[in-house]
Amino acid sequence: MSTEMEALEVSAEEHPIAPYIRMDRMPHIWCPTCGIGTVVKCYATALEQTKVDLNKVAVVSGIGCTGRVAGYMKLDGFHATHGRAIPFATGLKLSRPELLVTVFSGDGDLVGIGGNHFIHAARRNMDLLIILVNNFIYGMTGGQNAATTPLTAKTSTMPFGNFERPFNLPHLAASCGATYVARWTSLHIRRMTKSFREAIQRKGFRFVEVVTPCSTLYARLNKLGSGLDLMRFYHDNADIQHGADTRIADIGYQDKIVCGKFIDEERPTYLDMMREHYTKTLGDKYVPMPPEGGWIHE
Repeated sequence: MSTEMEALEVSAEEHPIAPYIRMDRMPHIWCPTCGIGTVVKCYATALEQTKVDLNKVAVVSGIGCTGRVAGYMKLDGFHATHGRAIPFATGLKLSRPELLVTVFSGDGDLVGIGGNHFIHAARRNMDLLIILVNNFIYGMTGGQNAATTPLTAKTSTMPFGNFERPFNLPHLAASCGATYVARWTSLHIRRMTKSFREAIQRKGFRFVEVVTPCSTLYARLNKLGSGLDLMRFYHDNADIQHGADTRIADIGYQDKIVCGKFIDEERPTYLDMMREHYTKTLGDKYVPMPPEGGWIHE
């Protein structure tokens, strides 16, 4: 009897992630063995560890499997149109610069359809945290080829194998001006959480890629086994090289995955540059908007 009572008491306890998730929307739509839930848990843990004021955190997502994150987190969330998560987040950050604005979306959304926005937000060093879940395909819409699909891998639109060269995302982010660049897989829970924690406490365009190939469409079509098989692959083939030249971070089909923190530097953000410019050129006519923003007083 005492054992049954103890079991009931344990089951009544709130899950540690519950304060960060809209539990009324559970169960979620993600497939069994999908890595997106793991990434969400790591982000929630990082928020808890950094003691961020959750009233000053906003999550912006686009369309796709990872795009559902904004609707599941118990934070101010915004679900943008396909490819437009970053420009939406840019507007939000410029109007409310005191917020921690996190863009949480997939590879198709952020660097496929939204690739141009990604490039220019990094170039401007917009103060945004970008968490990109790379599942190698367009997962929600049928497993089509994406800008990150490894060479020779099969997709629904390239059933005989991909012949398009994919993006090397850490190199893309670094070459465009990102101030924090890291990559992990969904197996690297503690390392991923540490990266999120570091990125939350930094300024500028921070980019964290999490490699987690779609376990339903991509893995089945390429006969890569179960979700557990994918985890074993990450364990055996993740090559951690902190500070590595991002040019070597290409991902081949079932090849080594270079992981680690590649870039961590400080540089003035877009808002910093704007305030400095208008202070110099307009002098007393420039009236800063608290706490960090700025507008021109006529």
